[in-house]
Amino acid sequence: MRIILTGATGYVGEGTLLELLKVNAVEKVLSVSRKPTGIKHEKLEEYLVSDFMALKEDDEHFKGYDAVFFIAGITSVGTPKDVYVRISQEIPLHFADIMPDKERMTYIYLSGAGTSPDGKLFWQQVKSKTEAEIQTKGFKRTFGFRPAIMKWAKGQKHIQTMQYAFIVFYPLIRLMGQANNMKEIALSMLTLTRDGYHKFAIDPKDITNLAKNF
Repeated sequence: MRIILTGATGYVGEGTLLELLKVNAVEKVLSVSRKPTGIKHEKLEEYLVSDFMALKEDDEHFKGYDAVFFIAGITSVGTPKDVYVRISQEIPLHFADIMPDKERMTYIYLSGAGTSPDGKLFWQQVKSKTEAEIQTKGFKRTFGFRPAIMKWAKGQKHIQTMQYAFIVFYPLIRLMGQANNMKEIALSMLTLTRDGYHKFAIDPKDITNLAKNF
């Protein structure tokens, strides 16, 4: 499989990239980012862009891929609403608009546990709207990916401070079905690309089960 990945310099994106590169079934990963990943691998190509909204439909970089794993994002904490909407809604939707070969591609949008159109929090509403609009873009398959707690991959450098706090409780949270590791994140996304799934919103328990099926 040939995968387009965004967010590879962030926590989830970096972990997913490292795990994708280990999978024999992955032929190539195109990382689209504002900054280099610092990772060297024969399967990895990096496309550095200063402004995602300036990307065009005829961009040759995006031809011949099977899926987009749109992982780039930002926390809503301390982020102005207009900036959050731009990063969490406008950019992923624009990125979906410019993709070629939509009829044969899977588009996975990293949302988050708790995303809901009825949510009281601003981020829940924004991501819910993004999920809904992505489903209208003409892709073969689309999914809203809603993980909760995620354990970093071996060799990962971009680890958020809060992840160190959560790691103490990881075994318990995992028993409750609300935690995954980065290998499961990567493998579940590949399973969704290859096989599809019976529902759009993918929760932590789905992630665990999908990873086992790859």
